[in-house]
Amino acid sequence: MSEEVQERRTGINGWLDGVRSTRTGALTLKIVIGVIGAVMVVGGLIMVPFPGPGWLVVFAGLAVLATEFHWAHRVLEFGKRTLHAWTEWYKRQGWTVRIVVLVVTVAAAAVIVYVGMKSIGIDLIDVAQRFIQ
Repeated sequence: MSEEVQERRTGINGWLDGVRSTRTGALTLKIVIGVIGAVMVVGGLIMVPFPGPGWLVVFAGLAVLATEFHWAHRVLEFGKRTLHAWTEWYKRQGWTVRIVVLVVTVAAAAVIVYVGMKSIGIDLIDVAQRFIQ
């Protein structure tokens, strides 16, 4: 008679396995992970046009969602492949294309920041003119 040895995971994975062992725990975990991941993805997408870690937060949110949702894992893998392909394409380009991409990126960020500040009542051009005088 052979004895089955069941390996117990420890740490966070063991705790998550324990939570997932009941139907209520599994549903609660899916809801909590879904809310946290969705907030991270939406927050990251809002931050994308601004200087900072927008895409990093989007990918982190997808990684959180991927712990419970297979579709999020597929989206995360697609995003990683696309980012890698973009990076490889960008590295192969000459300085002219790199400078054009940089100028377009900075111009888009400037327009987004200007429109955003204008929408809350701050005119950056007026502020800059007063600063110069």
